[in-house]
This record gives sequence, C-alpha cells and structure tokens, in this order.
Amino acid sequence: MGMNAGSQKIIADLLSARTGQQLTEDRSWRIGTALSGIFRQIGISNVDQLVCLLDQPAYSTLSQQVVEALLNNETYFFRDRAMFDQLSKQVLPEIAKQRKEEKTLSILCAGCSTGQEVLSLGMMLLEQKARWAGWKLDITGTDISHGAIATARASTYSQFEIQRGLPVSQMLAHFNETPMGWEANEELRSLTRFRVHNLLDPMPAIGSFDLILCRNVLLYFDSDTRQRAFARLMEVLHPNGWVMLGAGETIVGHTDQLELVKGGIGLYRPVESGFEVQDAVCAR
Repeated sequence: MGMNAGSQKIIADLLSARTGQQLTEDRSWRIGTALSGIFRQIGISNVDQLVCLLDQPAYSTLSQQVVEALLNNETYFFRDRAMFDQLSKQVLPEIAKQRKEEKTLSILCAGCSTGQEVLSLGMMLLEQKARWAGWKLDITGTDISHGAIATARASTYSQFEIQRGLPVSQMLAHFNETPMGWEANEELRSLTRFRVHNLLDPMPAIGSFDLILCRNVLLYFDSDTRQRAFARLMEVLHPNGWVMLGAGETIVGHTDQLELVKGGIGLYRPVESGFEVQDAVCAR
C-alpha cells in the first residue's frame, strides 16, 4: 500500500483533529482503498506521497478531501427496522401526547450521512397523517461530511440506493423518477433540512429536540470524545425528550444524564423525565 507507520499516524491524527473519530487498527487497512480516488485525481500512487503534499499551498483543500474520503457514510433506508418500529409504536405516540398543546415535533438526526435516515422518519410521519394533522413537523439532519450533506440536500438516489431498505410501495409514494435518479417528492422534502455540523461543536441556535437519533456515530470516538458528544446532545435535548443510539452503543461511562428505557432497543430518556426506565442493576 506504500504507507509507513509515520504516514499512517499523520492521517489518523488529521481525522481525529477534524472529526474526533479514531482510526482504529481494524479500520486502518481501509486507508489505501478509501483514498484511492484522491491518488488518481492528483496523480500519485500511495499514502506516503499524499502526506508529503498535505502542507503544500497548492494542495490547500487536500486535507479536507482526505477527511471526507475516510468518513464512513454507510447508510440505507429504515436501517435496523426494529428500531424504526419502536419509534412508530412507542416513542412517537408518547411525544404526540406530550406535545399535543404545542403541536410541534422536532427531531434531530446527528451523523445523518446521505439522508436516508431523515427521509425514513419523514415517510413514517407522512404515513401517520391523522396523528400529525395540524402539527409543525421538522426533521434536521447534521453530518460533518460536506459531500454527504450535499447528497442529503439533493435527496436523489440511484436505483441501488433507493432499493436498499425501501419497499416499492413507499418508493413510488414518496419519490419521483428523474434523469438524475429517484428524488424525494416535495411533501417529503418539506419536512427535512440538512446542515454540515460537527457533533463536538455547539449546535446552532435552532431550539430543542423532542427526539435525537445518534446511531452508529459514537462507535468511532474514544471515551473522552463520547463524553463531549453526549454533553452536546444534552444541550439541545428537550427535558422530556428521547435519545436513540445504535443497538451496539452504550451510555455507560460516558454520561449520567440519560437512562435506558425499560424494554427499549438503544432508547434513552433524561434522568429526570419520570419515564419508566430500566433498573441499572439488571440493565444489559
């Protein structure tokens, strides 16, 4: 692959400094593959050559290109379907009761990648029209990757992407086929907005959220960085809100402000919310 340990450390340090993500040993083998497009673009053949160019003025955007290439933007519609079922059957009905006077629902998808999670939630809300009639609905997707957010804003997907997790009936109900691909229709797009944001930075002043999804993002952070990320999420979570993490993620050792919801999959509430939570002794 043409990469010595010094070059690997420089790339790993760059990713950590820009995003907080750690390039662990099991991910380091991906470096050459992930950066191969950049190699071709600038006419080099390996990581050592790339590192030599990073601080040259003529390549001022190269470090950002490297970071974008290394970010894992794997996603698809209704990923981990059981978690979406849980939102539909348990969380959203509860929020509808909590917010019935204000009739506002605000959701944040942190680390939303190319937008499929946000649009999945939008489809779910549109298919519950009776429950949300007269409500102001808002789903905000954030991601550190400029490229991912550009794709999310376009909300247009290839045949392969649109078929990953999305039944044909929903595809035809919420997307229009265009020369560029399958584009989310205006009704679905009207519920969503996307912005580039680093989870470790303060959130722009856009209010608090009734539900925050932050799934499969914290996996790549070390313990200190996870604590910082949870602190940022808590700053914008409604005092009676909900947080959903990936099924393989945990709050243990990272925040004492959230508790696992009894019987939930990756579902948490603020400690003072008064909702029935899992007994810490028998939490799995």
